[in-house]
Amino acid sequence: MVDHGSLLSWFPYIFLPFFTFLLFFCKKSSSSSISRLPKSYPLIGSSFALLANSERYNQWVAEVLNFCPTNTYVIRNLGASIVTTAYPENVKHILKCHFSNYPKGGVMRNILSDFLGNGIFNADGDSWKFQRKISSHEFNTTSLRKFIEEIVKIEIFRRLIPILSMTAEKNSELDLLQRFALDNICKISFGYDPSYLSISLEKKEFSVAFEDATRIMSERIGHIIHLVWTLKRFLDIGSEKRLKQATATIRESARNIVRQKKHELKEKSSLETSDLLSRFVKDDDLDEDFVIDIVISFILAGQDTISAALAWFFWLVSCNPRVEYEILKEINQTSEEPSYDDVKDMVYIHASLCESMRLYPPVPLDSKEAASDDILPDGTVIKNGMRVSFSIYAMGRMEHMWGSDCNEFKPERWLEKENVTGKLSFMGKDPYTYPIFQAGPRICLGKEMAFLQMKMVAVEVLRRFHVVPTANKNNYAPVYVSYLASKMKGDFPVKIEKRTT
Repeated sequence: MVDHGSLLSWFPYIFLPFFTFLLFFCKKSSSSSISRLPKSYPLIGSSFALLANSERYNQWVAEVLNFCPTNTYVIRNLGASIVTTAYPENVKHILKCHFSNYPKGGVMRNILSDFLGNGIFNADGDSWKFQRKISSHEFNTTSLRKFIEEIVKIEIFRRLIPILSMTAEKNSELDLLQRFALDNICKISFGYDPSYLSISLEKKEFSVAFEDATRIMSERIGHIIHLVWTLKRFLDIGSEKRLKQATATIRESARNIVRQKKHELKEKSSLETSDLLSRFVKDDDLDEDFVIDIVISFILAGQDTISAALAWFFWLVSCNPRVEYEILKEINQTSEEPSYDDVKDMVYIHASLCESMRLYPPVPLDSKEAASDDILPDGTVIKNGMRVSFSIYAMGRMEHMWGSDCNEFKPERWLEKENVTGKLSFMGKDPYTYPIFQAGPRICLGKEMAFLQMKMVAVEVLRRFHVVPTANKNNYAPVYVSYLASKMKGDFPVKIEKRTT
């Protein structure tokens, strides 16, 4: 169903072809580096600067916010104003103190609804509260212990390690991590094993469709003139046609998962409700499409963010032999098959993962929409309906928050050594300074599960293999880009080498 009201709301931009031409001309002629705040012009705002930096948006925002006294800037674009901040007190205000005034909002829901529907990451109000309440049951200590001791270990020892052993001395695909993460989230949340991580490494239609959908959704968010993608959706052409096809593939797969779970519960009425999907499916009042929205949201959260975080972690470790040495020293102090408690207590690896995500956050930016007028703690005036974003990427690169070495990979900044015993202790940061997992009422339910999964992968892979970027000799540095989650532009070219010592 086409939202004609949305189309009409963008109708004035049809009269801006001249400005659109200027924007494209500016993109070709502008330098991507800046030393001052972007210029803002009547009607079109900072569209020149936005388009010139469209392929490095997160880096550009970090540069702009670093230049501002309170790390907050109002970006104006074609009559709209978006407040972007990296100021912790502002973030706390948005995510906690005035949480009810900053929902996802209509703009983002419209952009993401074709893919995420009314799933938890695109929901507000009662729908969000309902999904959050049911989901919270799945992330208790018992579930976490089961996750680490049963599901992750099986995936690592029976699939990931054998495949890495077979591909040692050969180029390895980055999507091993995506396949691993996808299997895990499906098993723990839905009791379903897609077996995407297999010896054949065959490309699956579902995973290709999922990657296409997340990319196109991100392109929607990045469009300076939203009329572009709205018209393409209306005409069913180009990327929007591909999105429609990809979404159909994804929803059909999700529908099969839901129906299979319903069949299992019907056949075995005494079947223990041991996964998230069972809890939703047992509620006869829930529409099947709504449950499918929930499945898609959790797959997005469990696949892309975990695989992105691990890719950047392995790259940073491979470039820092000192850190790798400290990680191996910690690994060698644990058993060959570490338990839940062993993994949970590995502080140096935990610090290394936190440091990696500080520099390369899996989700670099989050956006809300003001429900009423407000004033942020730094004095920024917010009007009803205004979009308010906080840049997680920029917050990880602020010198006044992290020190003059803020651009360095230094796990020790998260650790404290006891004077007497010399034992290292992990020192967490304020969640409003480090909102990698959000904060306040929307804080990520799967935070501990994510850390356990990443630490287990790090332990078992680094114990057995060197992960060597193939282009290191040419001072290769991957480019950070983001869809709905961050990616390495052009993949992560590596060789897997077995450790001999």
